[in-house]
Amino acid sequence: MRRWNGWGDESVLSRIPEEASAFLNKRVGHSRAIRDSSLEDALASLPESRLPRHPLIQKERLVRLRHARGQSLPDWIAMRGGQIGAAPDAVAFPESAEEIRTLLRFAKDVRAKLIPYGGGTSVAGHINVASDAEPHLTVSLARLNGLLRLDAVSGLATFGAGVAGADLEATLRAQRLTLGHFPQSFEYSTLGGWVVTRSSGQQSLGYGRIEDLFAGGVLETPAGVLELPAFPASAAGPDLKQLVLGSEGRIGILTEATVRVSPLPEREEWRAYFLPDWDRGLEAVRALAQSRLPLSMLRLSTPGETETALALSSRQQLVAVLRKVSAWRGIGGEACLLLTALTGSRRVVSAVRRSASRVIRASRGVSAGRFLAEGWRRGRFKTPYLRNTLWERGYAVDTLETAASWSLVPALLRSVESALGTALDSMGERVHVFSHVSHVYGDGASLYATYVFRRGDDAQDTLERWLVLKQAATRAIMLGGGTLSHHHGVGTDLRADLTREKGALGVEALRAAFGCFDPDNIMNPGKLLPERPFSVLGSLP
Repeated sequence: MRRWNGWGDESVLSRIPEEASAFLNKRVGHSRAIRDSSLEDALASLPESRLPRHPLIQKERLVRLRHARGQSLPDWIAMRGGQIGAAPDAVAFPESAEEIRTLLRFAKDVRAKLIPYGGGTSVAGHINVASDAEPHLTVSLARLNGLLRLDAVSGLATFGAGVAGADLEATLRAQRLTLGHFPQSFEYSTLGGWVVTRSSGQQSLGYGRIEDLFAGGVLETPAGVLELPAFPASAAGPDLKQLVLGSEGRIGILTEATVRVSPLPEREEWRAYFLPDWDRGLEAVRALAQSRLPLSMLRLSTPGETETALALSSRQQLVAVLRKVSAWRGIGGEACLLLTALTGSRRVVSAVRRSASRVIRASRGVSAGRFLAEGWRRGRFKTPYLRNTLWERGYAVDTLETAASWSLVPALLRSVESALGTALDSMGERVHVFSHVSHVYGDGASLYATYVFRRGDDAQDTLERWLVLKQAATRAIMLGGGTLSHHHGVGTDLRADLTREKGALGVEALRAAFGCFDPDNIMNPGKLLPERPFSVLGSLP
């Protein structure tokens, strides 16, 4: 059974060693467990549904509760505190495009807003009810989840948009194929959610981001059906797929998506390296990205994240051996862990390994073998479970990401880490921040920061701490030349600052385009587009 107020399956527990507890106590401070509200408390906080009966909708409180929030830290605070706030008035589980059209008509007739729901893994507020002024209907795509068509000759597969990542990949692997899209939320997030938030998988360096993989599909909108043929390329005007990508449910509901799939690789090899410091680590990763070697992943941790990862490891004896070997080979306390994935035929993997190793050695990197990299690969979808454990021990954990050109990356990282690390000084609280470069390109990279802080005495106190941290980091990102979002989307959390990235004219162009498909503003209002003047940047020029 999936947790109603946390991440993942209730039966999966993530344990951390005592060394990890001591590490966090030293970095953040001693914490204390704070009692969470019960499921009964949360259910009692939901108001009665305002929608009339309809054969396609469910109004039971538990169903509404399970679809009320995503996985952002504010969502956790609300769920764990038992104060859900605005919630959908009903949830629907359509099984066909025809039923979705019926729901669109129903929403218009009863003056309700409609929220598309995939896997519920959003960390930016995409699936939340933004205002309780009007009734809301959440439409889950969980039953639109099958393989509809497979063109193995062309390498095209069409799925119902509600298919979860793990199910999609299992279906393809039975045909010796893969999509190669592996976000950390892979087990629960859906193909449709990936498309409408412009998702990026951990091995996007080799397989591409979702905009590279999305070939076409069908969108049900209040104004009609938008069909997107899966052409290999077209010069017939602007590409409407780009309007759907990142649209966050503001246009309509994606019911099916055609994606570009690849044959399963003959070999996949995961290797780890230690670089002596952050500057030389970045130098190596940039050189590898710009060399266009066919790697499928490069992930470089800062010294802080490297230290944290080793401290949280459950195999401390082996970690101690690795530290000694690294020190013997000239890698000291500023070491940066680099994880690589090599994917392809045996011959290609062997050749790429040799070429990549030469580049890494040129930056004084040393091989750490396969243990750390293979361990990370095996546990990469279990990492979010640590949030449950740490929360229950009194710590809140959140992440944010951005992307910038290589020339801006070093200063931007320092600025974001500094902003987060000092944001709670006035409250007398410490914040542990650690980061990595994950998705890399010839001209830049994505920065991904994780921050840990003590929970407050109550839900409101914890939320206020998060707001201070989020605003400080967003300000640093915008001043440092980074994008608002590399792969989490905008949702409610970042929409107030979208104009600074898209420009006033760009935002109005999006608003006009969305209005063409949704003239009555039924679809997921309050997301993506700025609709209030507030900005975390204040009076910044």
